Amino acid sequence: MWPDRRIIDLFGIEFPILQAPMAGPCYADMAVAVAKAGGLGSLPTATLTPDQMRSELQIIRQQTAKPINLNFFCHQAPEIDAAREAAWRQRLGPYYAEFGIDPAAPIPSSNRTPFDDALCRLVEEFKPEVVSFHFGLPEKDLLTRVRKTGAKIISSATSVDEAVWLEMRGCDAIIAQGAEAGGHRGIFLGDPFDVIGTQAGTMALVPQVVDAVKVPVIAAGGISDARGIVAAFALGAAAVQIGTAYLFCPEARITAMHRVALQGAKDNQTALTNVFTGRPARGLMNRVMRELGPITREAPAFPLAGGALAPVKAKAEAQGSGDFSSLWSGQAASLGRDMRAGDLTKLLAAEALEKLKR
Repeated sequence: MWPDRRIIDLFGIEFPILQAPMAGPCYADMAVAVAKAGGLGSLPTATLTPDQMRSELQIIRQQTAKPINLNFFCHQAPEIDAAREAAWRQRLGPYYAEFGIDPAAPIPSSNRTPFDDALCRLVEEFKPEVVSFHFGLPEKDLLTRVRKTGAKIISSATSVDEAVWLEMRGCDAIIAQGAEAGGHRGIFLGDPFDVIGTQAGTMALVPQVVDAVKVPVIAAGGISDARGIVAAFALGAAAVQIGTAYLFCPEARITAMHRVALQGAKDNQTALTNVFTGRPARGLMNRVMRELGPITREAPAFPLAGGALAPVKAKAEAQGSGDFSSLWSGQAASLGRDMRAGDLTKLLAAEALEKLKR
């Protein structure tokens, strides 16, 4: 009944719907719920320790035998630039004073774990059906080891050039991430700050990627309901990856401030910002984004920018404010619905199939 079954058959799933692997909000319970409902559940690993990853993977394997996607970041761990860190701390100085924070206190860690040998060993142990990457692909030897586990390999592309690059290196499918998508841009060819202003939207990107590669394409960015799913298929996609819509689900571990902000979001209230991590990501506008950027070259390299901001964020959140929190969201948050992740997956599929019949 679906016009393109390539992703369904490739991953062994019932519906061509992938739950976006959103690091922070998504854990085993959401991945399991989506998988049981017929979609591809995803577990992001970037903010987890190896022990936490193992624990979440064990929960998943105990609760479902359905296909699962394990997601990793592929950034290069930055070298700490003491001068830049000091300048960033100085830039945040007024906020430290406002909240009574000691400006000389040690900077908390702001880590995102890049894919490495230790994480590859977890893939080899648990053998997820799908392994996805963000910010490109890992080095060749690691990628070969992942492929030997039998996993299907996918990664995000924000341009046709990136999609072709990924296909040439053996990706089984490609996620075409449009500018509308929430969270971090998957940009990996070129300086992210040089290309964010020219990144194509989903409607323009998907058909161009479809024309440029032979592997199936997964549309991502601004897709939150059946209309977006049907549109993605009309553009040549074989599946969709949905993120923000799943943040409305009770399984999403987001703060109360984030949930309230999403529930009241409008189409023109998001922007790309690097103040939270040092790398461009789309989120709902708040005070710190307006006052510092939202894009600023002063922020330390990814993911270090979040360290000095963390004490301010903690103080503000303790007062019930999300003014200094990363409220990640795509541009179609207003289409979100409050329901459990499994129910949302089934409803999206049913509504899309109904529209496809017309």
